[in-house]
Amino acid sequence: MPTTRPPAPSPCPIRDVLDRIGDQWSFLILQNLDGGALRFTQLKRAVGDISQRMLAQTLRRLEQDGLVSRTVFPTAPPRVDYALPPLGRSLMQPLGALVAWAEASQAQVRAARAAYQRPEAA
Repeated sequence: MPTTRPPAPSPCPIRDVLDRIGDQWSFLILQNLDGGALRFTQLKRAVGDISQRMLAQTLRRLEQDGLVSRTVFPTAPPRVDYALPPLGRSLMQPLGALVAWAEASQAQVRAARAAYQRPEAA
């Protein structure tokens, strides 16, 4: 008789969300879309050194999470715009606070890093 395994525990809700927006590219993509809808090539140019493949994968994940919307226009060739839906827009305020904190605290963080790396006095 086969053994039935219990369902896997659901992931921590905090980690589940923060892992997604805390990756290398998501934050930059969201930040660039905060100014309004962009086409794929505009977004690639705005983000910088992201590969086309990584941009496409990250956009898909953000769309899957409801943080980015994708609108296809029936033109030849098809035009696709990416934008922030209400859920994505609601994330920009806390992300903005994090950016402000990082800018204000950068010197202190760097000083703490430098102090940590110094050998202790004998």
